[in-house]
Amino acid sequence: MIRILIFLAVVFALGLGFAWLADRPGEMLVTFNGYQYQVSLMVAAVAIVAVVAAVMILWWLVKSLWNSPYTISRYFRVRRRDRGYQALSTGMIAAGAGDGTLARKKTKEAAKLISSDQEPLINLLDAQASLLEGDHEGAREKFERMLDDPEMRLLGLRGLYLEAERLGDRNAARHYAGRAAAVAPQLAWAAESTLEELTERGDWDGALKLVESQKSTRQIERDAANRRRAVLLTAKAQALVDSDPNTARTAAVEANKLAPEFAPAAVIAANLLIRQNDVRKGSKILETAWRAEPHPDIAELYTHARPGDAVLDRLNRARKLQEMKKNHAESSMAVARAALDAQDFATARREAEAAIRMDRREGAYLLLADIEEAETGDQGKVRQLLSKAVRAPRDPAWVADGVVSERWAPVSPVTGKLDAFTWRAPMERLGQLIESDADVAVPAIPAASAVPAEKTIDIAPDALAAKPAAEASNGMEKETAAAPGDGEAVEQASELPRLPDDPGVAPDDEAEKSPRRFRLF
Repeated sequence: MIRILIFLAVVFALGLGFAWLADRPGEMLVTFNGYQYQVSLMVAAVAIVAVVAAVMILWWLVKSLWNSPYTISRYFRVRRRDRGYQALSTGMIAAGAGDGTLARKKTKEAAKLISSDQEPLINLLDAQASLLEGDHEGAREKFERMLDDPEMRLLGLRGLYLEAERLGDRNAARHYAGRAAAVAPQLAWAAESTLEELTERGDWDGALKLVESQKSTRQIERDAANRRRAVLLTAKAQALVDSDPNTARTAAVEANKLAPEFAPAAVIAANLLIRQNDVRKGSKILETAWRAEPHPDIAELYTHARPGDAVLDRLNRARKLQEMKKNHAESSMAVARAALDAQDFATARREAEAAIRMDRREGAYLLLADIEEAETGDQGKVRQLLSKAVRAPRDPAWVADGVVSERWAPVSPVTGKLDAFTWRAPMERLGQLIESDADVAVPAIPAASAVPAEKTIDIAPDALAAKPAAEASNGMEKETAAAPGDGEAVEQASELPRLPDDPGVAPDDEAEKSPRRFRLF
């Protein structure tokens, strides 16, 4: 468009010039070799323009003839290059689609038409074709050759990293990822793998620097970066809590500022502050975390923050937590535990039952069984509550990649992933569960004379207590028979859970001390 405008401007200028000469007639006299030539001014101007145009045309013709070999060769070279790029494009599409045969064919065609030095993608297509053909060793060799080319180095490292991951060689994979991260920290895959390596070695400072570089290059969002920093700082504080308490406290407090709702950071920060007699600040940290999400570790540390407190003082602190988070199972459980320590059984029972109504789970039934045993000693009711605990959903725990842990850890023990542990209820137990007490049928007790002589084995009372609860779910009867020649009556025994109205009479001491005989089925 600009060239057209320039051309029009030149034509317009020439038109104005000739019009100006036409309005001002004149003559031009030229003396050359003894002759005089007289022409009008307009004719002279036209002649000059014609001569200039002829010279330009002649120059263009001479130049075209002179450059014609190069022009012709360039035409064929461009055509060859276009065909090569077309073959390369088709080969890349075939490799992406998983067509190894077509990818290899187009690789050879592109290599003939284009030099690999001019187009490094031919090396990539060659390696991809080798992978599709199952030649992983050849593909690794091609990726290693890419390391010598600055343009292809990162691509080669990426290929070697994926091959190491495929083979399960985590050390080699992290080595290649570390080299790539050193050259290009903005690569997410390299940074993540390097971060896993640093956390596995316990190099928390190096991991923090890497997260900071990820944040500066905007690989991850600000909230995600703060969460990672909080996890790493908590892990650092956890590692230094005994060797360097001051550094551990600084790291834990910073982690708590980044993620106030993160329970492990709050617990370790508050614990270190309480050790240094800063109970007020530690309690504030625990209260903030408790309002965000109640956790039993928070309740335990908060109620025992002052070692000199009496049991009633700890009960009052537990009630303070309950006021902060009402109608929550953890709040009721915290009060119930403190009330049990204070021997306020009525309050403990009421709060434990409230926790069961809000969140029916194993720990609540176990706590209620402890309360029952401490208050009444009724073994029948205690066993009934224990059987309910076996059937109830499991308590929340730290879970990561199928691993259940009572303590938080910064990385997964299976995959090495950072911040993999989450506080949640583990998967339910597999297998048949024990039926409810109301549905348990009492087995018929046969007469003593009807009991046939069976093979017997001696089982000590401790071994009897260790029998798995699964036998009770299968309804297996266990009967004791007197040894041949003994005049004792045959006793009937059953490991089925007792009914609610079971008086729960405990066996006498002599019967517990003597071994029992159980008939095998």
